[in-house]
Amino acid sequence: MNRIIYLLVFVLIMACKAENTKAPEVEKWEAQAANIEIIRDDYGVPHIYGKTDADAVFGLLYAQCEDDFNRVEQNYIWAIGRLAEVEGEEALYSDLRAKLFMSEEEAKANYERSPAWLKKLCDAFADGVNYYLYTHPEVKPKLLTHFEPWMPMYFSEGSIGGDIERISTKKIAAFYESDMALPEMEQLQLKKEKEAEEPQGSNGIAISGKLTQSGNSMLLINPHTSFYFRGEVHVVSEEGLNAYGAVTWGQFFVYQGFNEKTGWMHTSTYTDVMDEFKETIVKNDENLFYQYGEELREVKSDEISLKYLVGDQLKEKTYPAYRTHHGPITHVADGQWTASAMMWEPIKALEQSFIRTKQSGYKGFREMMDIRTNSSNNTVYADAEGNIAYFHGNFVPKRDVTFNYEVPVDGSNPKTDWQGLHTVDENILVLNPENGWIQNCNSTPYTSALEFSPKKEDYPNYMSKDQENFRGVHAIELLTDKKGYTIDSLIQLAHDPYLPAFKALIPGLVKAYDASPKEELKEAIEVIRNWDYKTSKESVAMTLANFYGTLCYQKAVRPTGLNSMELVEYWGSDSPNTEKLAVFEEAIKILNDDFGTWKMPWGEVNRYQRLTGDVMQPFNDSLPSVGVGFASGTWGALAAYGARYTAPGAKKIYGTRGNSFVAVVEFGDKVQAKTILAGGQSGDPTSPHFNDQIEKYLNIDWKDVAFYREDVLKRAQETYLPGKRK
Repeated sequence: MNRIIYLLVFVLIMACKAENTKAPEVEKWEAQAANIEIIRDDYGVPHIYGKTDADAVFGLLYAQCEDDFNRVEQNYIWAIGRLAEVEGEEALYSDLRAKLFMSEEEAKANYERSPAWLKKLCDAFADGVNYYLYTHPEVKPKLLTHFEPWMPMYFSEGSIGGDIERISTKKIAAFYESDMALPEMEQLQLKKEKEAEEPQGSNGIAISGKLTQSGNSMLLINPHTSFYFRGEVHVVSEEGLNAYGAVTWGQFFVYQGFNEKTGWMHTSTYTDVMDEFKETIVKNDENLFYQYGEELREVKSDEISLKYLVGDQLKEKTYPAYRTHHGPITHVADGQWTASAMMWEPIKALEQSFIRTKQSGYKGFREMMDIRTNSSNNTVYADAEGNIAYFHGNFVPKRDVTFNYEVPVDGSNPKTDWQGLHTVDENILVLNPENGWIQNCNSTPYTSALEFSPKKEDYPNYMSKDQENFRGVHAIELLTDKKGYTIDSLIQLAHDPYLPAFKALIPGLVKAYDASPKEELKEAIEVIRNWDYKTSKESVAMTLANFYGTLCYQKAVRPTGLNSMELVEYWGSDSPNTEKLAVFEEAIKILNDDFGTWKMPWGEVNRYQRLTGDVMQPFNDSLPSVGVGFASGTWGALAAYGARYTAPGAKKIYGTRGNSFVAVVEFGDKVQAKTILAGGQSGDPTSPHFNDQIEKYLNIDWKDVAFYREDVLKRAQETYLPGKRK
């Protein structure tokens, strides 16, 4: 009997010991978490304080997961090429695209080759996410139950999707399924859809101190992304990191933002940073070669196996993968296999993205730009020294200007190869122009600073298109001959309601009506005839103009060779009067059919609704939503508010992208800033910070930033260590 009792006691002791024994990685996570403090302010913004940069990164990823693990995981499922395991067969070519540019083995090798300081940050990234999952067992990932330190190599630059998203998955599918080009009609349809959709891009404006009331330089940080694409964070370490701004979910650096001394804003660039090379393929004894000058080079080939979900089961599909020294074969052009070349330097790109956040003045920022991996973006800059600057692109390959790189070039001719990179000084650069301001709204750099702008003839043609858009036109008009800026007045400028596209589009419609009046259109025409081209929630003219302009993109004739702005100008002037009236008549019919009347105030049609934490939001006309007076960037709205997709059955327009995170920053002895988010910081519908900023967003009433610790403490709502939140 005693033996049995002793045995039971022994088993209980061993069980208790087992329960108290933690895996070494858990002990490591807990030890690092003890070095980190997270303070949540009154809008739920996390202010993360760590002893080292790695501690700060650990806390940053932990806080991001608290706010929206769904989006953190989704970004990495996409980036590492495993989307089809969640979304099914239709995502296979997104995964194949990712794997064509880097395999998991190559990502691991890049991590191993990284400098020690960067490896520590990558380790902290993975540890921060994994500790969150460990401390939140109720969270059930869709796929990634453990994050690895090599994963950031796939997702290194921080823009919406980076350069890789410009490569068409439909063209990849056509090649890898049938060795064919995408049919011409499908290519034309893709082009048409691209022109009609809400534009991606951003606004950046830097103001010199000579134009501000305080004498300090100022910066408008106004990215246009899908709503909830980035969270707002403040991350600080005792190793010199003190950055505030927007972080793309799952990345460990502030992508758009500022520190105490410098601020940086990225806008999508017109710089040519990607090229396509048509390869001359030769088959010899079942081996593939490609012509390069006088030699035949072997086509590198491999196999890529991808899993995809069918029902509740995973299936697998294997694709061949081909590569030349130009890059992976991604499609067929003019009957030839074509390789896509782009910047793919994940180690350097991660280095640049993090180093950027720690610069204290123009000299250091300019030296950081010498890394030259910020490929898909321009940079608008301001600092506490009083400098304002604009870098048009950063990664710019040197090319032979006798070739036209806007179309695929002959890869068999060595003269078409990239010849290294342009230096930053050779790129388009504006520094402290005499007019006192710089603007870039994804348009030409040759109007970025009025007469003090760079001159097109000083640069090779691939440096930039000389192409304007209505947002650029709008910004220039607002900035010219203005001074006395404050933070609040710059915020108001960034929300100016005038829409220059409609000044180009609507008078032609009115003129067409006057030439051939139709009684059934008279009242609606009079509404827009007397319109001042300003958007507001109350404006019926804005509703009419938006539906008419949108239908022009969908239905009107498109002369070849015109860009989006030129198309609007054509439809407003030279298109047939009969077409103008027919399109307008159809717009009236749609409004009558959908709402019972065309007399719809814009705010009744244009809505904000956030129902769930889903990446792709559902919309429902019968559920609560809020009227919005802002308008699409297509029409020249700086405060862009547009829809990239709709929901089945919904008649109203629900915003999905545009102003998401926005900031105005003033640099002086102390930095001051105001910011706003579409919706709120949290992706959890039960959180008080899911939608708590939308009224301020719509009323142009931005919140003050708590940057200095004493201000953070005054507004602190929660203070905790990772894993210790109550």
